[in-house]
Amino acid sequence: MTVVAISGVTKTFPKGHVTALQEIDLQIEPGEFVSLIGPSGCGKSTLLRVIGDLTAPSAGTVEVNGKSAHHARLDHDYGMVFQDSVLFDWRTVAKNIGLPLEMLGFDRSRRKQRVDEMLQLVELQGFGDHHPWQLSGGMQMRVAIARALAFEPALLLMDEPFGALDEMTRERLNIELLDIWRRMSSTIVFVTHSISEAVFLSTKVVVMSPRPGRVAGTVDIDLPQPRSGDTREDPRFFQKVTEVRELLRGVGADEHGSVLAEERA
Repeated sequence: MTVVAISGVTKTFPKGHVTALQEIDLQIEPGEFVSLIGPSGCGKSTLLRVIGDLTAPSAGTVEVNGKSAHHARLDHDYGMVFQDSVLFDWRTVAKNIGLPLEMLGFDRSRRKQRVDEMLQLVELQGFGDHHPWQLSGGMQMRVAIARALAFEPALLLMDEPFGALDEMTRERLNIELLDIWRRMSSTIVFVTHSISEAVFLSTKVVVMSPRPGRVAGTVDIDLPQPRSGDTREDPRFFQKVTEVRELLRGVGADEHGSVLAEERA
């Protein structure tokens, strides 16, 4: 079954009569890692929010696991991670991870077992009793990922989760995220402004046009798994980066809050 099926989705915000998305058609299959990339303001995050039922489309339909996006959210089919880790400083790391399990009514022993599994998954064993303010930015993001995966959602939505991190931490977390994705056999939709990050992480990159956002094209990323630091030196990696860059240039990304500037820097 297709995990995400988007058909004819348009999103218009009444205030200012801004059309953020126009006639989006997209299918995401089980186990895919799909990155959304495009110039600033093209509607990447809006599309992610439409998939996650955080905002409703003005036209068109979204189905997740064969259900409406709203039904899928009620069934807890989603995990979500944003650029800000959104952790509660007064709760320990373990209690932050266990929060969705508390809300779902897991008893204490089941919560502890699952939290311990998640701490091991994101390599934070021994940090369960720490508070978020005692952790680095990268460690806080790993806690946010663990919390999002705690209840085993079918779909993980990630909105520029590594955008505020330094380059070395970002690259390390890219590799850790791919390892988690393989072990969890999950499906991920990932928003990024970085061409190299999109190519490194993804099985498919969806390039969006300037507002109103449309799907300008897709690039299948057939680089071998598992990926590592050596992947970034593979000639095929540079070829795929070029394919994405050329698509972006084709839609005028240089003139609309360029994502290409980051690649030239």
